[in-house]
Amino acid sequence: MKRRNFIRIGTAAGLFAAMPAFAREAGNASAPGEYAELTIAEMQKRMQAGRLTAVTLTQYYLGRIAKIDKAGPKLASVIEVNPDALRIAASLDKERKSGKVRGPLHGIPVLLKDNIDTADQMKTTAGSLALLDNVAPRDAFLVARLREAGAVILGKTNLSEWANFRSTRSSSGWSSRGGQTRNPYVLDRSPCGSSSGSAVAVAANLCAVAVGTETNGSIACPASMNGIVGIKPTVGLVSRSGVIPISKTQDTAGPFGRTVADAAVLLGAIAGKDPADPTQHKPQKPFPADYTVFLDADGLKGKRIGVEKTMLKMHEAIDPLLQKALEQLKAGGAEIVEIEYMKIQKLPGAESAVLQYEFKDGINRYLASSNAKIKSLEALIAFNKANRAKVMPYFGQELFESSQAKGDLGAREYKEALAKINGVADAISDLLDKERLDALCGPSTGPAWCTDPVNGDFWTGYGSYGPAALSGFPSITLPMGTVSGLPVGISFLAKAYQEPELIRIAYAYEQMSRNRVEPGFRRSVG
Repeated sequence: MKRRNFIRIGTAAGLFAAMPAFAREAGNASAPGEYAELTIAEMQKRMQAGRLTAVTLTQYYLGRIAKIDKAGPKLASVIEVNPDALRIAASLDKERKSGKVRGPLHGIPVLLKDNIDTADQMKTTAGSLALLDNVAPRDAFLVARLREAGAVILGKTNLSEWANFRSTRSSSGWSSRGGQTRNPYVLDRSPCGSSSGSAVAVAANLCAVAVGTETNGSIACPASMNGIVGIKPTVGLVSRSGVIPISKTQDTAGPFGRTVADAAVLLGAIAGKDPADPTQHKPQKPFPADYTVFLDADGLKGKRIGVEKTMLKMHEAIDPLLQKALEQLKAGGAEIVEIEYMKIQKLPGAESAVLQYEFKDGINRYLASSNAKIKSLEALIAFNKANRAKVMPYFGQELFESSQAKGDLGAREYKEALAKINGVADAISDLLDKERLDALCGPSTGPAWCTDPVNGDFWTGYGSYGPAALSGFPSITLPMGTVSGLPVGISFLAKAYQEPELIRIAYAYEQMSRNRVEPGFRRSVG
């Protein structure tokens, strides 16, 4: 297909040409690939020793974006780079030189999904041409926390347009603004979505870490298919203020990293109680300030982990990967219990109804207070119809239209559907208590399918993260292995605010398995 590219072409290269001399020299000092696969801890160690600066690291990633994302394999994962990135990096280097270090994210470049508000020169569009004029009046709550933590906001990432809530026949990673994001392992395969660009950018070493968002699977699935770590937090741990919404019941932002440790660092920075963002799950104690304290190589000892037994024999290539993972969990000291938990999420029509009602309410509120000219879902639908050739060349907007047809949140249909969804949390909690389990697990997804913008996504099974989405509970996804060079992840989920336990389990498994491999940008599997 002919790619429609509405991002700032060549912005990374242009920034390099226009940057101050000190920044050009720092950028030129780095050898190609020198910082690929570095962890945040390793970056900080080099910075502390004076062998690395935030400017050098930022320029390194800008160079990779120019060479790999905009040229070369053309991953199309970054929708816009921040023209202020090098200035921010230089100011943070100056702080460090004066003796001020804000924390583990000081000087670390971070990419954000393009549905997260930033009060700077970048736009927040959810990948839609309809919001090209939307420059946010204020930072999202989580972005303000990132700036306070000393992160370098490197840019925005591409996504499934409107976080995959426009059509039932969409292609994951496609947006009218950014085109089709490509899987860095095999380029003709799906990156999954909706946080496609954030996951691909982390996998391809275009940033240190990135922030995505999830309503149901939009962190877990891209993490799985792009061979990285993704944490979908408890709904309520990370504020949704300033994030373009789908569902106030299920939405959350969360971190991507190449390691559990890096994802834990980012989680600690973005987590924080926001009084303006009430949620179903009320924390019983303050959030941890630092999630890296839960990185425990012996974190599997004494744990009881439930595995979905219907997934033990589903795919001739994934079955042995799962069996190997379960043996490693046992070797680390965990007890594995075969159970069935996926059936808990089988609530025909309930989730769809809740999402449609809440999307209409939430998007109308967001647009009304934004700087965008379009102020309502009704106006958005009209824009898409008027610009069909550019905005809807492959699939339509039936989810927009069905949402617009819904009433308000006082409707009986909504309340009844919401009650069913809220019951999932109780059902999972009861199961965990009855079986004395610390967590549940299963394969995240099947291997990535071929990208097909005409027919849309072709789901390849599993989706063991689904109950966490419906319950609002946390899950963590990390590499379990590969099938024909395509990454496949394993997901663990637990009760609300049990991120510490999930990090312990995932970190211990990661240290035993070491399944992360760099992408090779192959054109096809065959």
